[in-house]
Amino acid sequence: MYRNRLRRVIELERVRTRIASDLHDDIGSNLSLIAGLSEVLGQSARHDNPQIAERLSVMADVSRRSVEAMSDIVWAVNPQRDNVVDLGYRMRRFASDRFAARNIEFHFDAPKANQNVKLDAEVRREAFLVFKESVNNIARHSGCKTAAAMLKIERGMMILKLSDDGHGFVEASVDRGQGLDSMRRRAEKLGGQLDVTSQPNAGTTVILKAPVDRRG
Repeated sequence: MYRNRLRRVIELERVRTRIASDLHDDIGSNLSLIAGLSEVLGQSARHDNPQIAERLSVMADVSRRSVEAMSDIVWAVNPQRDNVVDLGYRMRRFASDRFAARNIEFHFDAPKANQNVKLDAEVRREAFLVFKESVNNIARHSGCKTAAAMLKIERGMMILKLSDDGHGFVEASVDRGQGLDSMRRRAEKLGGQLDVTSQPNAGTTVILKAPVDRRG
């Protein structure tokens, strides 16, 4: 039974590796090509036909956003990324790009290479989606000058914390479009919990706790 289960796990990882490679090499490359060609054609048509140029600009923007989404999917299905160090690296890169565009100072404390721990693929994916939603909320709504994040593994639990020094909010009056309900559902799906603490003019703190291995 153990050997059969091991064979299934190995085959599943091979399938995930093939999917990640195919998505990156084929679909990702094609979307990048569409984005580049649309941008070049749009610049050429800007003076002669502004309407077509505008449509090409929209096409280029949609293609670039699709490339970004494809990159997330490739990362999510790749079994070589099932560890906390890679998760921290992905989080840092995403947050740094978003916050830099808003002139928000950002600090991130994440595990080092010698602190690496294997993560369940679903934990990794859902934690990253919670992180993305939180970062986008901070960038769009907080009005903060600084933000900080911390990722660590402690006693079989993954702990993710994000905080900012923005104007905060009263949760009962917050717009549901900010995704708090969705983030909580993701945490519950992992057998964990999401805590949000915020006060007007006192910033916001979001803490996600979830088991490292859902099978445990």
